[in-house]
Amino acid sequence: MTRWLTWPAGVGDEAALIRLEAESFGARSWGENSLDASFQTPGVAVLFAGASKTSPVGFAIWRDLTSEAELLSIGVLPNVRKRALGAALLGAVRAAARKAGAKKLFLEVDAGNTAALALYQRNGFVEIGRRRAYYRDGADALAMQVQL
Repeated sequence: MTRWLTWPAGVGDEAALIRLEAESFGARSWGENSLDASFQTPGVAVLFAGASKTSPVGFAIWRDLTSEAELLSIGVLPNVRKRALGAALLGAVRAAARKAGAKKLFLEVDAGNTAALALYQRNGFVEIGRRRAYYRDGADALAMQVQL
């Protein structure tokens, strides 16, 4: 099994995030403008992951809300899925959120994304609500949280 490294993205990493996110989500991509804002919004952090720090193949975007945190997005390139990269990114976000003082971590996930739901449930997340027709294609989102 690959041992994944995680590291914070920095200034100059915008193009890498835009590429990773587009390849991970296709038509559901947030788009370049929204992703660029991730690097400029106070409290928002971007993490990369990969087998080496020169070749990121996954990312996580999360927001520090002081006593709480929100996982905004996790993306993994299709050719490296099912290799525990999402779990590594989720673990890195949880650790960073705890270090920042958060007591809870929240997220919203496509109700039909069984792989993501399984990852979050394995990591202690519980459903706390549903947002009907949340996504552009009309899919529902489940709101979930975990105690840190």
